[in-house]
Amino acid sequence: MKTILIIEDETQIRNNIREILHLSDFDTLVAENGLQGLELAKNKHPDLIICDLMMPELDGYGVLTQLRQNSSTATMPLIFLTAKSEWSDVRRGMELGADDYLTKPFQPHELLQAITARLDKKSIADQQIQQKLNDLSSAISHSLPHEINTPLNHIIGLSNLLIQEQGMLANEENLEMLNLIHQAGLRIHKLTLNFLMYTEMELISSDPAKIAAIRNNGVKSFVKSDIENVAVKIAQESNRLADLSIEISDAMVKISPAKLSKIAEEIIDNAFKFSQPNTPIKIIGYSIENTFHLYIIDYGRGMTHEEIANVGAYVQFGRKIYEQQGSGLGLLIAKRLVELHGGEFSIESIYGKQTIIRIVLLQ
Repeated sequence: MKTILIIEDETQIRNNIREILHLSDFDTLVAENGLQGLELAKNKHPDLIICDLMMPELDGYGVLTQLRQNSSTATMPLIFLTAKSEWSDVRRGMELGADDYLTKPFQPHELLQAITARLDKKSIADQQIQQKLNDLSSAISHSLPHEINTPLNHIIGLSNLLIQEQGMLANEENLEMLNLIHQAGLRIHKLTLNFLMYTEMELISSDPAKIAAIRNNGVKSFVKSDIENVAVKIAQESNRLADLSIEISDAMVKISPAKLSKIAEEIIDNAFKFSQPNTPIKIIGYSIENTFHLYIIDYGRGMTHEEIANVGAYVQFGRKIYEQQGSGLGLLIAKRLVELHGGEFSIESIYGKQTIIRIVLLQ
């Protein structure tokens, strides 16, 4: 049975709503003002809130604002009740995150229809979230053990060999094995950081207030220097500096240098990883009005339409055909970072020939 919190300072209206809901098999919680209602919402976690707009101590706007700022109450559906019908009131409530609006006086069936619609919508959203969690759990169970166990086995095996053969191996052999252990450790470290970053972004993506804070923080980056530095470093590490071509105009974009570098790192690293030596990697960037358009182009494996549609965490394509490192998180992290900052991210590809990553960032 669903529980509905009624926040209403007028006794008669509060009792009428409670009676209507009881007759429709809902459990109810009641509060005489906004402060009481806010505490009940935090402590009892109702399935839906019906809240009067004009109340003493804390009005409906204040209740809604504080609900949306608390992670435990941020997604609770809320229906405003008000005696005022001006559009400015409706608009302000919706901007703050209200789910619906009823003007007093209202008929019982209008109230019940609004409640049913909001609860059905929340149920669908909950089902979608659960499906995403199920898909993520399944993908993790197939990919993550391999990504952790492979470098761990290298670390354990090589370190054990160094211990057993202590003093018997040449310095060059010792150094080679130590380098392999170091690389395996770096691989696990990157995987851990990517996992934590992805988890953080998934939480942020469901919080409008945090998204707004990211987009309005005023931090900017010099796109040309940041991307060039990342691209040259990856090309040198891949011994493919001659394959790299960069044509980027100078501009500033609304994203921190660390986040911009992370986006560039994941996309450019994939471009080198999934293309052969002596094939070009092109990076092109230019401004259009108040946006910066960035293209990373490689002439490697490419992606099918299905693979592009299914880009997601821990989805690594062609594992049975191609031996490769990576959890599949990098591409999704880049996509999420771009979108959280108000940009656009798209993939165009010709399978077996070419992949173009297009990124649009705000200036």
